[in-house]
Amino acid sequence: MSAAPGTVQHGYERNVRELERWLAAASDSDLRRRSSGTRWTNEELLFHMVFGYMVVQALLPLVRVLGVLPAPFSRGFARLLNAGTAPFDVVNYLGSKAAARVFNRKRMAAKLRRVTRSLERRMGRESDAAMARGMSFPDRWDPFFTPWMSLADVYAYPIEHFDFHATQLSMGPGGVL
Repeated sequence: MSAAPGTVQHGYERNVRELERWLAAASDSDLRRRSSGTRWTNEELLFHMVFGYMVVQALLPLVRVLGVLPAPFSRGFARLLNAGTAPFDVVNYLGSKAAARVFNRKRMAAKLRRVTRSLERRMGRESDAAMARGMSFPDRWDPFFTPWMSLADVYAYPIEHFDFHATQLSMGPGGVL
């Protein structure tokens, strides 16, 4: 999964432009329409796509700490989190529904831009050794989490997450982007 920092930065910028374009073109009814293959509306799904980036901000310190500890620590932590997949799924679903009310169409693009800029600054300060370190992940929480992820993988994760969910949007004429 991991990509060169320049490729990741390009992906961040592309995702921001896409979100801005979708939000500018979307009607209120587009945003209220159910997305394709999820229980979220398009607006809630768009927030969930932004949230994938926000999650990375929270994961970075965790990967830095667990990435230097002996492997059994992160494997045990990942097993514990995997055991809590069902409650996580509920919180993930309801959290995106609720948060889309605050980070709605008027605020989510600015939020994504701030988050991606922050991630780009942090990534630019990472050493090659830090980018190669990683930890075990709860791979049942997200289809793009793998059993072990490097810091570079974590920086690349939200692009894949965003791009996947973009295929589930049902906006525009006939519900197609």
